[in-house]
Amino acid sequence: MAVKVVDASALGALLFGEPDGAAVAERLRGAELIAPALLPFEVANTCLEKMRRHPDQWDALLAAFGMLDRIGVAIVLVDQGEALGLAGRSGLTAHDASYLWLARSTKSELVTLDRRLAAAGRTPL
Repeated sequence: MAVKVVDASALGALLFGEPDGAAVAERLRGAELIAPALLPFEVANTCLEKMRRHPDQWDALLAAFGMLDRIGVAIVLVDQGEALGLAGRSGLTAHDASYLWLARSTKSELVTLDRRLAAAGRTPL
């Protein structure tokens, strides 16, 4: 089974029914999913932003967020010093560099909808 690192942009699209959600689901199908410990906080923040923009969808968005636990993403510790160095070299945020570091350290595919993060993942640093 392939191991894939999944970030909050990809899981947000999947959970909250965004246009790219189906493509994300296909990329994740059959894979063992891993992410840094910050993933649930980032997805929660995405949910909160959507709830504030669409208060009439509060319950549905909260229910969608509740599906995060059922997806089964394993939380993996990140060497923050290494991730910080990667952030400095790549121009990414420390958050995004954590996903990139994890993908590189595990030699796993990074599943993201963030263009900057995806581009950094294709660039040797």
